[in-house]
Amino acid sequence: MSFQNILVPIDGSQTSLAAVDKAVELAKAFNSKITVVQVMTLDPYIAAEYITAAQTNDLIERARTSIQQNLDEAKKRFEAAGVQVETQLLEGQVVNTEITKAAKTLGADLIVIGSHGRTGFKKFFLGSVAQSILGQAEIPVLVVRGHD
Repeated sequence: MSFQNILVPIDGSQTSLAAVDKAVELAKAFNSKITVVQVMTLDPYIAAEYITAAQTNDLIERARTSIQQNLDEAKKRFEAAGVQVETQLLEGQVVNTEITKAAKTLGADLIVIGSHGRTGFKKFFLGSVAQSILGQAEIPVLVVRGHD
């Protein structure tokens, strides 16, 4: 099995950097195209106001800047390893939905995502994105355990 188009969702955590490092290995092995994404979640009420008023909301702009920095950092890791990468800032209300939508749109054939590797009650909160993507994705998902 060969993976030509790998989607790597990140969130700025050490755990998501573990997924980046694993995706670097895979991209080198399969000569894959990589797209790194991070989702900026928008509260529907704030978002509606933001979009209709067409004005900048300081909180949204700061979030966008922070996410762009995360994407740039991930991009540097891939480029340092000689792997071509594209980045996308996604916007939506549900992180896992935006990620699975992006996978379809981009024609990805693998999702590589970090997970905190927690169990029980903590997993309910912190593993929910990876868990939801496993349930929603129609393509293989590689869950990489982080070290935090």
